Amino acid sequence: MSTNPTNKKIKASGITVIVSLSLVLFMLGALGLLVINANKLTQHFKENIGFQIYLKDTASSAQIDALIQEINSSPFAKSVNLVSKEQAAQQLKENLGEDFISFLGSNPLLNALDVKLNANYANTDTLQNIEKVLIQKSFVKEIVYQKDMINSLNKNTKAIAFFILIFSGALLLVAVALINNTIRLSIYSQRFLIRTMYLVGATRIFISKPFLFKGIRQGIIAGLIAGFLLAGFLLISTRFIPDLLQLQDENVLLLVFAGVIVVGIIISGISALLSVIRYLRLKTSDLYF
Repeated sequence: MSTNPTNKKIKASGITVIVSLSLVLFMLGALGLLVINANKLTQHFKENIGFQIYLKDTASSAQIDALIQEINSSPFAKSVNLVSKEQAAQQLKENLGEDFISFLGSNPLLNALDVKLNANYANTDTLQNIEKVLIQKSFVKEIVYQKDMINSLNKNTKAIAFFILIFSGALLLVAVALINNTIRLSIYSQRFLIRTMYLVGATRIFISKPFLFKGIRQGIIAGLIAGFLLAGFLLISTRFIPDLLQLQDENVLLLVFAGVIVVGIIISGISALLSVIRYLRLKTSDLYF
């Protein structure tokens, strides 16, 4: 008669552990996705930073082609596009809504190369070095880039990265503490069983094995549930932010989902093992408190 309520309590505590562990792993996984996407978003912004090389009217087609080839082969360039003075004039005409060429009588604009940088080279020091080299070419008139915007972007991304790192560390500590306390409370109801087995001669390894395997099983189940929650969260997020879908990498997502399961197994298993060892070390009189 007494075993039935006890079994119900054990099952209820096991469900509580799985639910709590699932929610904590979901938060950790969501934070992992946030870190990955924030890094990719930062890289995306940096790779849209570039500079313009304005060419003199005396620049020949051969010189322009040679410069484009030189920039394409350099490590700092992601892409380079030639914007002719005619194309620039047409774009400016569309923006202004007026034909300024007919008013001025000629096209005052210059041919230009629009260069986009690789993310690692999106800083003012690198751009200054590039400018020193390119400006020496006789057919290059001017090199233009937005120094303040680049400095601001790099400063803000470093601050955000530092904040995410601190927040991730704090959340991880809280998650470990919550999972450990939840599992320890679930094993608390079986402390007398653990003590009885120890007193009749069972070894610590023999006693710990079932709890360890149960912890691992709970970690796997909770990790799978957290994975499904993350998939749903990501699906809903992409509906509100369609551009987020372009930043996703299937391999990275699979790695995050697998990492959530592994973290669940490790934390749950170790917490169960430590809880059992704790109750084995307690005196019999201490088990009543």
